Amino acid sequence: MLGFSNGSGGGGVGAEDLAQFQATMRAIELACSYIQINSNPVAAEATILSLHQSPQPYKACRYILEHSQVANARFQAAAAIREAAIREWSFLATDDKGGLINFCLGYVMQHANSSEGYVLSKVSSVAAQLMKRGWLEFTPAEKEVFFYQINQAILGSRGLDVQFIGVNFLESLVSEFSPSTSSAMGLPREFHENCRKSLEQNFLKTFYQWAQDAALSVTNKIIESHSSVPEVKVCNATLRLMHQILNWEFRYSKGGTRASINVFSDGIRADNAFSRKTECVIVQPGASWCDVLLSSSHVGWLINIYSSVRQKFDLEGYWLDCPVAVSARKLIVQLCSLAGKIFPSDNGQMQEQHLLLLLSGVLPWIDPPDVISKEIEEGRSGSEMIDGCRALLSIGTVTTPVVFDKLLRSLRPFGTLTLLSMLMGEVVKVLMANSTDEETWSYEARDILLDTWTTLLASMDGSGGNARLPPEGMHAAASLFSLIVESELKVASASATTEDDADCLASVSAMDERLGSYALIARAAVDATIPFLAKLFSDHVARLHQGRGTVDPTETLEEVYSLLLIIGHVLADEGEGETALVPDALQSHFVDVVEANNHPVVVLSSSIIKFAEQCLDAEMRSSIFSPRLMEAVIWFLARWSFTYLMLVEDCNLGSNQLQSLRSRACLFTFFNEHNQGKFVLDIIVRISLTSLMSYPGEKDLQDSWRNLANAFANDKTLFLLNSVSQRSLAQTLVLSAYGMRSSDASNQYVKDLMAHMTSSLVDLSNNSDLKNLAQQPAIIMLVSCVLERLRGAASATEPRTQRAIYEMGLSVMNPVLRLLEVYKHESAVIYLLLKFVVDWVDGQLSYLEAHETAVVINFCMSLLQIYSSHNIGKISLSLSSTLLNEAKTEKYKDLRALLQLLSHLCSKDMVDFSSDSIETQSTNISQVVYFGLHIITPLITLELLKYPKLCFDYFSLISHMLEVYPETLAQLNNDAFSHVVTTVDFGLHQQDVDIVTMCLRALKALASYHYKEKNTGNSGLGSHAAGHTDPNGVFHEGILSRFLRTLLHFLLFEDYSTDLVSTAADALFPLILCEPNLYQGLGNELIEKQANPNFKTRLANALQVLTTSNQLSSSLDRLNYPRFRKNLNNFLVEVRGFLKTR
Repeated sequence: MLGFSNGSGGGGVGAEDLAQFQATMRAIELACSYIQINSNPVAAEATILSLHQSPQPYKACRYILEHSQVANARFQAAAAIREAAIREWSFLATDDKGGLINFCLGYVMQHANSSEGYVLSKVSSVAAQLMKRGWLEFTPAEKEVFFYQINQAILGSRGLDVQFIGVNFLESLVSEFSPSTSSAMGLPREFHENCRKSLEQNFLKTFYQWAQDAALSVTNKIIESHSSVPEVKVCNATLRLMHQILNWEFRYSKGGTRASINVFSDGIRADNAFSRKTECVIVQPGASWCDVLLSSSHVGWLINIYSSVRQKFDLEGYWLDCPVAVSARKLIVQLCSLAGKIFPSDNGQMQEQHLLLLLSGVLPWIDPPDVISKEIEEGRSGSEMIDGCRALLSIGTVTTPVVFDKLLRSLRPFGTLTLLSMLMGEVVKVLMANSTDEETWSYEARDILLDTWTTLLASMDGSGGNARLPPEGMHAAASLFSLIVESELKVASASATTEDDADCLASVSAMDERLGSYALIARAAVDATIPFLAKLFSDHVARLHQGRGTVDPTETLEEVYSLLLIIGHVLADEGEGETALVPDALQSHFVDVVEANNHPVVVLSSSIIKFAEQCLDAEMRSSIFSPRLMEAVIWFLARWSFTYLMLVEDCNLGSNQLQSLRSRACLFTFFNEHNQGKFVLDIIVRISLTSLMSYPGEKDLQDSWRNLANAFANDKTLFLLNSVSQRSLAQTLVLSAYGMRSSDASNQYVKDLMAHMTSSLVDLSNNSDLKNLAQQPAIIMLVSCVLERLRGAASATEPRTQRAIYEMGLSVMNPVLRLLEVYKHESAVIYLLLKFVVDWVDGQLSYLEAHETAVVINFCMSLLQIYSSHNIGKISLSLSSTLLNEAKTEKYKDLRALLQLLSHLCSKDMVDFSSDSIETQSTNISQVVYFGLHIITPLITLELLKYPKLCFDYFSLISHMLEVYPETLAQLNNDAFSHVVTTVDFGLHQQDVDIVTMCLRALKALASYHYKEKNTGNSGLGSHAAGHTDPNGVFHEGILSRFLRTLLHFLLFEDYSTDLVSTAADALFPLILCEPNLYQGLGNELIEKQANPNFKTRLANALQVLTTSNQLSSSLDRLNYPRFRKNLNNFLVEVRGFLKTR
């Protein structure tokens, strides 16, 4: 016995034990004090760790908890009880398990009035974790004993402090049973899921009822008091617990069985149907909760208690943000999102009554909007109004627009949509009045209300046009949209006088999400909004014409810019790779229009096209169309034409109402091939060409550019610029050649620009005294500057200038090799040389003919040989720690450059624009890459692979090499091959999904190559795949056996993204085919480890099905890979739940 068989008492401790306990307590207290003052923390942590790791430390921990005056020591004692109990649970007697829980519960209740709340929270948390650990073992009677004392505490029979502790314990318990917040216990995931299921089905509702009862027991005292009372703390805790319970992800109370488990990672809730900024969790607890949440007047009580206290403390502004007020509002908002089978099948009547009751309680928070907004601007807290907006969002999430609008009509002379419009209109007015960069309550309210509109209207927008808002709702949407447009135009107009373009709200990318929501509001009332936009646009165009030459048009131009963005979003959606259909709302409305010229969408579109056409006139273009406005015009025409131009009518008709067909025909045929389509297309093409030719840059800028290029080529003054500026300047000057009228002119310009750079390197390398001359600081600076310029030019390679840049690199090949030898001890110059070659090869290789490619390959081979022969990449272990770190950094940069070079060489096999095949010259890229691997792999350490960029480049190369040249890797010597294998194993266990994916692809290529080669009678990986015994008699597995074992362990026991399963299946399948006996042995080993007979049977069956079901055969063909992917996914779903522990 451990002395914990009951909740109190000393258990008969002897003098010797007492002395030991006192010594342990003093040691822990001293260690905690040392940690607090940061004195000898290592020894102090070791002392605490020894307590945690000691066997059965329960009596000592109990003694510390009951007698220590140091709070941190008591905290550590509680933590040690938890750690030891979880570790030793299977060896503890049943009485001792219950005794530990009873002690923890008794302790927190006995010390409920303690000021050291974090200690009590820790002990309470330990009790919750131990209760969960024994949950599936404890009988219902044993659980009843535990919960009886909790219930008694929550009812308040032992005082407010104990009542608070009881509620706090249930918070800890619910948190432990929730998958996203549970503590690790080293148990199968199925254990956690079974505990979750049991709590949800048998206890969660009971806990909620206890919290209700506890809240009821204290609310009268709170209402009657005129100041803060202790009962507030209990009330806040109960409200918090109820909110936590409703936030539970209900799986087993929805009327169906949902036994599947996310076996790859802890689940993430995905309640939101649409992308939005505001979180809204739908609560679906099932029919069994109806009596607790709906039939018991619980909602009415909650609203009344909040309203009563709110009214009582109305003059005290701080009350709105006090914890109990915040918790109450959170619970009310959460109840607004109640949905599912908790409501009976009565055509939604009970749900409407429920939401109406909640809405009546929320109304004072948000109505009247203008009064509340004014109070907030005068200093009142905006938190209550924000929560009111959240309540509307929750209601909108679980209802249709029609039901949403109807709710308010029994309380106000208008519908909920009108209130929503008024509320957002008031928020927009505040935003217009307070044009500041600081985000206030109005920004948050706007985002929440926009999400509400989006939630209500998004499904309607894709419903085929059959669903419409009620007339009053349409009017509300139209009024709101008008105000929104006014607001956006005001912002646009104001931006015309600001100099900071970085934060310009008229940016398409910055506004896109918000404009999408605005478009939904506009489409909900297209009968009003489309004519409104047409008139507004025409008025702005008329204003531009009236003020030509006399009035500064900048503000109007900015407003037209903003209008084009808004109209573009209203008329058309972004295609996202597919043809965007005409929005349903625009198809199904305007049913009375039979003449195409009178269709509002045609009128609006035509007015913008006619306005855009005016830019073809040179005089109009110079006076009205700025480059910024043309940006918006081109953007609009591109988006609009993707949807409307050259429409094929039948492809968009869908299944809408028949009466709209004639109107739709007008819209669809007006811009098609047989009507105005060709004419409009011609206009758009001419506008595009005019834009390209009319805005090439300013003439003064061209003259300055010419002077800059001349100075760059001939003047040494610019050598004073830093290295980054040298490279950027060269890149920019070379890129400018792309705008010249002919390819010959572009190439000649680049040759003239870079001629001085190349000749200076050639002359220097031919100097007979190069070794001495090269070490002079001035020469090192010159070489560095020239290399930076060459690198900048190489990175600017375009098809038009490729020939000139190729000849530039060709002319300095020998100087580069010569300088590599001379500067072997100058790491900075070596790096510049390598980076120039990397950028040059990257830009050139895909364009080169076979004989030119051979020249580049031979040059790269020579460069690698020189780099290797001078041991440039190696580090001396005799360096000091500072110099060693500097050497590692230099080595990292060199190796990354070489990896990039080898990767660029490999790309020739994938991207080749040359006219003949590389094979015609027998150029073997794999040989130079093979040689490069021999050089690089010994230098790539696991320490260096912790550099993310180097790691990515390395595994990109290895993955590509194994997929394209597996036979080349097989030729590596044992040391180099072993090093590659070690790094792949390292990569498999990285957090970066891309790195793991590349390693899995490498394994697939390696195993597939070996399997196919063996089937054709060849050796495949040969000795690398076969196991061997070293001189010491130790057996070493072959590479494929090693990775089969590693990959199985990875899939069964480690955490990873589900995105990796298919890639892992493609690697595992050939590994199993290569090593069938090992796979069988590993399977048997796993089966034997299972102590549970049920798990044994399930695992054995799953392993059998993995390699036999779904018509799987032993062929690595296109049919078998997807079959095995499906098998593996089913296998993991079946077994990871009990194999993977948490």
